[in-house]
Amino acid sequence: MTSVLIVDDEPRILELARDYLERGGFTVFAAEDGRAALETARARHPDLVVLDLGLPGMDGLDVARELRRDSDVPIVMLTARDDEMDRILGLELGADDYITKPFSPRELVARVRAVLRRSERATAEPAGAQIVVGDLTIDEPSMHVEVAGTVVDLTVTEFQLLVTLARQPGRIFTRSQLLDAVHGVAFESYERAIDTHIKNLRRKIEPEPRRPRYILTVYGVGYRCAAD
Repeated sequence: MTSVLIVDDEPRILELARDYLERGGFTVFAAEDGRAALETARARHPDLVVLDLGLPGMDGLDVARELRRDSDVPIVMLTARDDEMDRILGLELGADDYITKPFSPRELVARVRAVLRRSERATAEPAGAQIVVGDLTIDEPSMHVEVAGTVVDLTVTEFQLLVTLARQPGRIFTRSQLLDAVHGVAFESYERAIDTHIKNLRRKIEPEPRRPRYILTVYGVGYRCAAD
């Protein structure tokens, strides 16, 4: 059974999220602080982590940073409405999605399912599906990416964005279309999160991120992958 680790210091939120996720068919682990979250993640190996950023002591950003040192487990962040900078930092650390508090527990379940579906799609492409753009090589079945022979580690969201763009080099994608590709449905209020994921992707694959060669900005529209 698919497992989810929920990390939040508010017992009411933990109980509510656990209830809805278990009703949705998930095995749920819970932690109320950052240290416990890391211990549980390392012991239980959940399929996804729902992570509150406003934790006491070791905050959620530090937890995300530690998780990303040795794991690509999908992360859905929980944030307060006015913590835009925390959302941006969380995405830059490799979180896959975010939900603002107060949130609908049904939306939480839907988001968890969407991120997990994206993760499953990323590893379920037919054998031999390889994309080459210049020095960039993408092997879809293994989620293996190399730039000029150097292996690059991407999160699930970064990988899905790269594949979406690289499959159709030259095509211009709006932010909404890219969100649709990675989430399965476009959420207008989350479109700017795409910019942060693109920034992360460029930092990992571009020789000069400020002068991108592969992922190009089409000002006022969106992004495209270079044709060669």
